[in-house]
Amino acid sequence: MIIDVFVPLALGMIMFALGLGLSTADFARVVTYPKAVLVGLGTQMLLLTAVAYVVARAFQLSPPLATGLMIIAASPGGAAACLYSHLARGDVALNITLTALNSVLALAWLPVVVTWSIAHFYGAQHVVPPPFHEVVRVGMIIVLPVLAGMTVRRLAPEFCRRAEVPTRIMAVLVLVGLVATVFARVGAVTFMDYVVQAGPAVLAFNVASLGLGYMMPRLVGLSRYQSKAIALEIGLHNAALAIFVALTVLQNNEMTVTPVVYGVLMFATGGLFSLWLAHSE
Repeated sequence: MIIDVFVPLALGMIMFALGLGLSTADFARVVTYPKAVLVGLGTQMLLLTAVAYVVARAFQLSPPLATGLMIIAASPGGAAACLYSHLARGDVALNITLTALNSVLALAWLPVVVTWSIAHFYGAQHVVPPPFHEVVRVGMIIVLPVLAGMTVRRLAPEFCRRAEVPTRIMAVLVLVGLVATVFARVGAVTFMDYVVQAGPAVLAFNVASLGLGYMMPRLVGLSRYQSKAIALEIGLHNAALAIFVALTVLQNNEMTVTPVVYGVLMFATGGLFSLWLAHSE
C-alpha cells in the first residue's frame, strides 16, 4: 500500500502544488531568453550528470547509492528552487520556466540515465529496459497533476494566490513523509549506516551543483540575476521524484537513501547559498 498508493499520491500532490504556480506563458518564455534556458538545461542534463558520476566514483559509493545519486542528478528542479531564488533576488520567472521544461524533459532523460547507471554500476547482466507501462506511469504522475494545477490556476487565480504558501508547506510535509517512509522500510540501523556512507558524497554533489550552476551562466555572459536562478534550479532537485523512481519503479529500498539524504541536506545548503547570493552584490 505504501508503494502503490502513498508514494505516488505524495508525488502527485507535490506536482499539483508545482502546477498551481505555472501557466502556459512559463513554457513560452523560452523565446524571451533562449540563451539562459539553453545554458540552464544543458548544465542540468549534461554537466550535472557527469558531476554525479565523478562524485560517485570519487567517494566509492556502492551500486545502489551511486545509482540513487545519478537519479537525483537526472531529476528536474523542484518548488524549493523558486522559493530560494526569490530569497536570493534571482530571476524567479526563469526558475519557473526551467522547472516546467525540465519536468517534461525528465520523462525522456530519466530512463536513459537510470538504464545506463544500472548497467555501469551493477554490470550489464543487471540491465532491464524500463517497462513501457512504468515510464507511462511516471509520466502520468508528473504531467497530469501539473496540468490539473495549471487548470485550477487559470480558473481560480485568486484561490491560487491564497493557496501559494499552504501548498509549499504541504510539499515540504509530504517530502518529510516520504523520508519517514524510507526510514521505516530500510530500518533505523541500516538507514544510518547508509547515511554515513552517502552523506559526504551527497553534500559534495550538492555544493558542486550550486557552484557550477552559478559559474557556468556567468562564464557565458549571463547576468547575476539569471545566474542566481540557474544555480538554484540546478542545485535543488525534486527529491520526491527521485524517491518515487527508486522505490516504486526500480523497487530498491537502498537506492532511495541517496535521494532522501539529498532532500534533507538541500534545504540547508540552498538556504545558506541563497543568503550568500543575496548579500554578495
